[in-house]
Amino acid sequence: MTTFSLKLTAVVLMTLDHIGLYFPASPVWLRWLGRGAYPLFLFCMVQGYAHTRSRKRFLLRLYLMSLFMTALGLFLDARFPSERGYGNHNIFLPLFLTGLLISAVELYQRDRKKGGLLLAAAALVQVFYGLLPSLLPFTQNLSGDVLTGVVPNLAVNEYGFEFIALGMALYFLRDRREALAAVYLIFCLYQFSAEALYGYFPVQWMMVLVLPLMLRYNGERGKGWKWFFYIYYPAHTCLLFLLARGLGQAA
Repeated sequence: MTTFSLKLTAVVLMTLDHIGLYFPASPVWLRWLGRGAYPLFLFCMVQGYAHTRSRKRFLLRLYLMSLFMTALGLFLDARFPSERGYGNHNIFLPLFLTGLLISAVELYQRDRKKGGLLLAAAALVQVFYGLLPSLLPFTQNLSGDVLTGVVPNLAVNEYGFEFIALGMALYFLRDRREALAAVYLIFCLYQFSAEALYGYFPVQWMMVLVLPLMLRYNGERGKGWKWFFYIYYPAHTCLLFLLARGLGQAA
């Protein structure tokens, strides 16, 4: 499978997942299938990151999209208030942080001084995030999800640091499929254990279903459609939110 076909599969799974999110009466298996969407996007992102001609532009696009999704969420919640709101939809932020840390590790391997400076800069951003409420009092009224969309935080993002770590593993093991599969399976096992431990019905581990698709990746990009994936994400979440709200089922 090409990167393009994997992304299209992820789009379908993501759409099913969000239909299940915004329309509670939908079959529960829509949410189960949706567990594989982000891991597929993450897999495709690290493959693209390994071959992109400009990592700086790649990261800049992800960060700008993070800002856009943050602004979109604020606008929709203010303009169309509902009981549970638009929700936190910003996969661009953990993808941005994944790419940034991958670059930091590789830079540190080549040049400890420059790599150390990049890691120090990332650390300062984490400190600044924690100081924001004191430095800018108005931010005390904003949620952590909003703040991290502007000042990226490794722990406060839609999928948490564990998925950033998974993305780094997918990158550094991209040429070692057996090791990649083993690490991915262990990660799924951890997801099952963590959710069960806290009394939740284990769901996230179902991302294991997309591992065979990752292993079928043939190293080719396939068709372009780059901007389609950037546009579709905010467009479909906005549409589903407004449709659900109009029908009295807004999440």
